[in-house]
Amino acid sequence: MPNAEIYVANIRDAFVAADPAGAATYSANAQAYLARLDDLDREVRAAVARIPAPRRKVISTHDAFGYFAQTYGVAFIAPQGVSTESEVSARDLAAIVRQVKAQAVPAVFLENISDPRLMRQIAAETGARIGGTLYSDSLTAENGEAPTYIDMVRHNIKALTDALAD
Repeated sequence: MPNAEIYVANIRDAFVAADPAGAATYSANAQAYLARLDDLDREVRAAVARIPAPRRKVISTHDAFGYFAQTYGVAFIAPQGVSTESEVSARDLAAIVRQVKAQAVPAVFLENISDPRLMRQIAAETGARIGGTLYSDSLTAENGEAPTYIDMVRHNIKALTDALAD
């Protein structure tokens, strides 16, 4: 949530600079949203606390969850690195399969922006289960599972806890 809080402050400041007469409204709206982010942070921390520490390991398509991992103590292992455009070599795939087995990673996760075949192959070769779909770099339509940032985080933490808190 720390980065989201920075974004909110930057947006507020940009609106105030563009429309000083609306400063009070922009500041009040930013404060209200920051309070919602604080509530969300508490929800996420409580959810992660329900996951036993040895099970806080996740395989996802690419390394889009670094800040989440750092903030909440969930290890994300990504076979493709940061780019969803890179291809995984047979050597890379074998290494990730060995790592999943060695670390007893309980679940792999699909991402809404990536081809699911790699994660399905890793799950099949390791016995890890498919833990669901995580949203990383995009939201859904308004009637989808993750139409807002807060909805996205709630969806992701529910998917993580459902798969890892066993």
